[in-house]
Amino acid sequence: MARANRKQASLQAFVGISMFAASVGLGIGTSSAQQLVARADHQQQYTPAKPSMKPGVTTVAAASTAPLSTSDVKPIRRPQPSKGPYYVDFRARTAASYGHAFIWFGKTSEKQVEVAGLHPAGDTLPYILGHLMWVPSETGASYGDLDEEYLTASYRVYLSEADAKKVFTYIKHLQATSPIWNAETTNCTAFIGRIASFMGLKVPFHLIKPEEYVNQLKALNGGRQTVQLDSDR
Repeated sequence: MARANRKQASLQAFVGISMFAASVGLGIGTSSAQQLVARADHQQQYTPAKPSMKPGVTTVAAASTAPLSTSDVKPIRRPQPSKGPYYVDFRARTAASYGHAFIWFGKTSEKQVEVAGLHPAGDTLPYILGHLMWVPSETGASYGDLDEEYLTASYRVYLSEADAKKVFTYIKHLQATSPIWNAETTNCTAFIGRIASFMGLKVPFHLIKPEEYVNQLKALNGGRQTVQLDSDR
């Protein structure tokens, strides 16, 4: 009986010790686990994250591909070719017969023009006789030279001031030294042709109608709008 009591007591002691050890073991394990979790959380909370390079790359790419502002874009200004402040305008108009050729000349900034052209002095009779012989001439404006409604052809050429002085002087000289008119030799087309030749332009044959003469004069010179005289003029 006593032996049974001792076995029971030993068994109870063993169970008690085992439970105590288990509880101690469990307590130690739980505490260690909690400490490990807390340490991991602490490291995760305070470990600085490595900076990503993507935002920087995106910013650079955006900056390089961003369109320029319209205020940054400056238009290219090309210099406009200067036509010159003076001109000679070769013109043709209608008339009772086959027409008349003459010139306007002057300064582009002024409305007033000067007129030069070769035609018979007087009315119908000198004109008729001029087809058979030489007759006295006039070299200024004739009836209809200033009226645009009679105009049939025009070819205007621009000059610099220095060249214009030379050309205008020549025109005045030609007016002063052309006292006669003849329908076949010293006629109106031949007169303006001499001015064109002095300016360095190519000229057509003078025995054609005034309108055709002015149009051919323009065509022969490619419609050029400026003239620069040779140095020997």
